[in-house]
Amino acid sequence: MAPESTRNPIGILLGALALTLLAACKPPAAHACNPVTFDAAPYTVCAYDVAATDIRLFLTHPDGAPYAQFDRLADQLESEGNILAFAMNGGMYHDDRRAVGLYVEEGNQGAPLVRSAGPGNFGLLPNGVFWIDGATAGIAETNAYAARFPASPPRYASQSGPMLVLDGALHPDFNEDGPSKKRRNGVGLSADGRHVYFAISDAPVNFHSFARLFRDHLGTPNALYLDGVVSRLYAPGLQRDESGLDMGPIVAVVESRAAAP
Repeated sequence: MAPESTRNPIGILLGALALTLLAACKPPAAHACNPVTFDAAPYTVCAYDVAATDIRLFLTHPDGAPYAQFDRLADQLESEGNILAFAMNGGMYHDDRRAVGLYVEEGNQGAPLVRSAGPGNFGLLPNGVFWIDGATAGIAETNAYAARFPASPPRYASQSGPMLVLDGALHPDFNEDGPSKKRRNGVGLSADGRHVYFAISDAPVNFHSFARLFRDHLGTPNALYLDGVVSRLYAPGLQRDESGLDMGPIVAVVESRAAAP
């Protein structure tokens, strides 16, 4: 090793910078939910490696009624030898808990794709679809989803709206000073498609702020709004099992009890 007096200071600086960039680009932990503060607002963000994680959608219990609550889903998975590792609202629903837009579970389509504009957040075009198919996940604008899956659907899919971020741009109707502030949850996908981010606001925020969390903090070029007001989180690692009104679709991470440490 050369004495300190003969070391190249520029080389040392570049080396330190490289290590900093490497740390910043490190992919998220396989199963991690963490508190995040962005623009002075509190959030919880759960990051998952798509290829290493069993991400599913759930709606109907084997008894024919909606799961409706996280604990009911956790009990069913427990009876099958599995663990509910994470869950949150997976899309909007009607009063009887049916999905408002497209819903696919285990390859079976329970509700059709809706392409027309309409009232409420769901109909604020462009809206989109979050889908999972094996080790691949995607977030696509509704018409782009239809073009990608013209015949058979992926294993799981949930249509919601509006799109928060589309190809790096915020939804055109979002206003930085928008007065409507509510609790919200959504999903974003990394540019390489390897990591999915589920986020929920822990205080009321407007759409513009929520979308910027995904684009400017999490770096996701595409993100989709899932629900609001009734949004809640199941994250045992944070000791959060939030109850409330019965839900429709639930997005969840499932782990095998046999594989648990």
